Amino acid sequence: MTTLPSPNDSPIGIFDSGVGGLSVLRHIRTQLPHEHLMYFADSGFAPYGDKSEQAVAERVLAVAAFLVEKGAKALVVACNTATVAAIRLLRERHPDMPIVGVEPGLKPGAAATRNGIVGVLATEGTLAGEKFLLLRDQIVADTGTRFLLQPCVGLADQIELGELDTEATAAMLARYIEPLLKEGADTLVLGCTHYPLVLTSIERVVGCCTQRAVTIIDTGEAVARQLARLLKADGTLRTATDAPASLTGFTSASAMALSAAFSSLLGLEPPVHEAAN
Repeated sequence: MTTLPSPNDSPIGIFDSGVGGLSVLRHIRTQLPHEHLMYFADSGFAPYGDKSEQAVAERVLAVAAFLVEKGAKALVVACNTATVAAIRLLRERHPDMPIVGVEPGLKPGAAATRNGIVGVLATEGTLAGEKFLLLRDQIVADTGTRFLLQPCVGLADQIELGELDTEATAAMLARYIEPLLKEGADTLVLGCTHYPLVLTSIERVVGCCTQRAVTIIDTGEAVARQLARLLKADGTLRTATDAPASLTGFTSASAMALSAAFSSLLGLEPPVHEAAN
């Protein structure tokens, strides 16, 4: 007879349209080192940012169903566009499961700014989402913060291709960041989980454009903290045992490409499997 894993030993499912969610996975591994993890890169349907909310929502529900079937005890939507499009539907579909989405970073941005001007770098899909715009309007009303919204067309694609520290990526970052700094932004919110993967290049562009101190907000750490709180409240937090934590990758595209991303971005070599579309 096969022994099913206890809820505590079941894995956490983390997914994104591609490799961007690895920036969130990195924080989760740091804060929850004993947890088994599954990561799904939906690269076969990337990018999400230029698709309709309905199309993104359908993919989110399909990928989540795959991870639940694989035994996930919790889900992390490690993608801003997917969170905006489908987090409510996902929680309705799985009401008893801890589910964490990626918040757009507007609240920490408003808290961090010194002059009240915050630049937000994100995909077109995220910036156009109803949930995002309602949150922005609420924070503006509460704090008077001025948000400068900058759609970064093509940036997530560059990162998916592994173009992390190239002249083309640097030029693209400069094109998107310089106008925000000229408008006076002293805080930049990375509103896409892909963007922390080029943090060094972003910092270099900022340093070349201004002498002012600029705060950069990466929301991945907050996601990991919220996940830990939910698992503790749910009673399913895994603690140190004799069995080490495992990591498994899945992708709707090339297993070789995701393996290369794990290796180059995180220095890890987990087993990676191609999942049927």
